[in-house]
Amino acid sequence: MIVNFSRRALIGSITASAGLLTSGCDKITASPQGQSLLGLGETLTYRAQRLITDRQALAVEYGAADMSPVFRANGTSNPGTDAYNAHAANQFADWRLLVDGLVAHPLALSLDQIRRAPHRTQITRHDCVEGWSAIGQWTGLPLGLLLRRAGLSGNARYVVFHCADMLGGRPYYESIDMVDAFHPQTILAWGMNGQALGVAHGAPLRLRVERQLGYKQAKYVMRVQAVDSLAGLYGGKGGYWEDVSGYQWYAGI
Repeated sequence: MIVNFSRRALIGSITASAGLLTSGCDKITASPQGQSLLGLGETLTYRAQRLITDRQALAVEYGAADMSPVFRANGTSNPGTDAYNAHAANQFADWRLLVDGLVAHPLALSLDQIRRAPHRTQITRHDCVEGWSAIGQWTGLPLGLLLRRAGLSGNARYVVFHCADMLGGRPYYESIDMVDAFHPQTILAWGMNGQALGVAHGAPLRLRVERQLGYKQAKYVMRVQAVDSLAGLYGGKGGYWEDVSGYQWYAGI
């Protein structure tokens, strides 16, 4: 009991320190020194979360009566590229999800193959960093199942999601670690509220990683890549918003 209490006290102090770091003024956060402190705070919070949280603990799931009458389509509502528009016009019949990187068996899966694979349906709450929430139903392929089928290497540490949309001329992407990748509620969703996923909400496929904030739920997923480091990808911080706006890579809730 003494060991457990001491550990909790230590983690609590680490988490509190991280919170204080992120509550500083704009002048501090805008400076290189401030950014360094914020990065340290994020690392401490991430490590603390991993130490004290059950890695298989589920996000709250709701009933059909709890579903929001309107679920906002945040972020990009249509990638708008010629390639994406052609896929959408053809109902994604020729679209393929690429699975590669540190895997033994790279895959190129059609939407029909993904829909016919084992799937999970869950009703969860989406919490947006902009301050709004909505409850919706998602159906999709468990990411862990896909990674096992591809023969994930033991050297892989992260999964990167490359998307069809571009923002400011930069490709949109996101990433998560293997704990979240194999969490039972982490799915590549192809259905929403009992229907095929619509374009505004990320068709044909979007990530649902239910224990993280909304900006981690990448839409328009085109490629799933297993890597051992995020350093060589785009801005090197693991995601579009992390690269361009300093969002924390780990957005656990």
